Amino acid sequence: MTKMAVFSIIQKSQLEGGHRLDAEYYQPEYLKLDENIKRFKFFLFGQIVTKFSSGENLPQIKYDSAERPFVRTQNVRPIIIDKEELTNVNPLFKNPPLVEEGDLLFVRVGEGVGNSSIVTSDWANASYSDNVIRVKIKYLDSYFVIVFLNSQVGNKYLERVKKGSARSLISKENIDLIKIFEPTPILVDYCKNSVKEAQRLVISSEFLYSQAENLLLEELGLKDFKIEDDLSYSVNLSKVKNFQRLDAEYFQPKYKELISKIKAQNTKPLLSMIENVQAKFNPILQSERKFRYVELANINSSIGIIDGFSEVSGEEAPSRAKRILKDGDVIVSSVEGSLKKVALVHKEQDGYLASTGFFQFRSKEILPEVMLVLAKSLVLQMQLEKQTSGTILMAVPKEAIKNIVIPILPEPTQQKIASSVCQSHQARKRAKELLEEAKQKVEKMILGEVN
Repeated sequence: MTKMAVFSIIQKSQLEGGHRLDAEYYQPEYLKLDENIKRFKFFLFGQIVTKFSSGENLPQIKYDSAERPFVRTQNVRPIIIDKEELTNVNPLFKNPPLVEEGDLLFVRVGEGVGNSSIVTSDWANASYSDNVIRVKIKYLDSYFVIVFLNSQVGNKYLERVKKGSARSLISKENIDLIKIFEPTPILVDYCKNSVKEAQRLVISSEFLYSQAENLLLEELGLKDFKIEDDLSYSVNLSKVKNFQRLDAEYFQPKYKELISKIKAQNTKPLLSMIENVQAKFNPILQSERKFRYVELANINSSIGIIDGFSEVSGEEAPSRAKRILKDGDVIVSSVEGSLKKVALVHKEQDGYLASTGFFQFRSKEILPEVMLVLAKSLVLQMQLEKQTSGTILMAVPKEAIKNIVIPILPEPTQQKIASSVCQSHQARKRAKELLEEAKQKVEKMILGEVN
């Protein structure tokens, strides 16, 4: 099929201050975008910025809520900062660069470039990395600005101003060219209230999930289970031969101690409780069908949800896209370094396509929400960690799942855990809906569909 050429004719006077001469910048869809914005009083982004700076590459420690958070690129998500894989600045490092409420944070370079979040009161005085840009706003309300930037219009502008070929990045001279219209006071209040309520719901969802995990660990007597790696220990040669493993990590005493504590409960082999669904689906057989494809980057591991997807046809699907998800499945990363990427599949995600980088657990006798908490907790995490093998890419072999055991929890305990998880996920879903509604309100204002 022959494609029609797309072109724009630009007068020299229309060039954006000489900053951009590339044809891509002046595509018709972008020019139409400018026309819509220019119907309003508008500002260039550079006119509303009072501070534009990147952070520092600081020494970090494992996250502890009592210490100073360190916001990295993976934490800068659309509108709201996310706690996934959050770390703290090492307290030995003095005077790190800090953010304040109302600041905007952008991913400067790399994966997620252009993503932007607002610093709410919960994140004030956090520090931020050298690949994150901090922007302070004047004239316009920053809560409105962050909603605008994450709307379809804002996303198009950010896509337009990115530069670089091999690796996209955001720079001040280009981001300054984004046009933002002046909102009504009603729209400003709506955006601010929506974002603050969404942030409250996110915090609530994290608290509810932590309740579920604490209930599980208390039931198993593992609430305060902490054990460090031993620097030295001995193993009988017979055990090495029996397990066919020579690597010292496999025989760390901490794994034996954990499994002993689990087996003190009523336990069963994992495979007797769940179906480990095999990755046999071939999307090529449905080459024209559009699939929503989930990979490790789409998992929000803080509460165990699928938080995104990419759309691909069966013909375009990656070779590793061989799983069809079903409502109630729990997907668990098999790759070392990403084992915490665990999520529960909800009914709206039924039929999504997923990567072979996951195990796909389908419960036979255990509530899916309980399976999620087990898989995200040290109960399964440490057992999976023990089973990893390989050289360049360490992963859990599918046959190693037969070595994992899980505790059998009383039905009332399962129900309590499931209830907390459901409430947690509902709160996060409602937060996402609020943000979507705010973005749509901004988009409709630009298109003249609302006053």
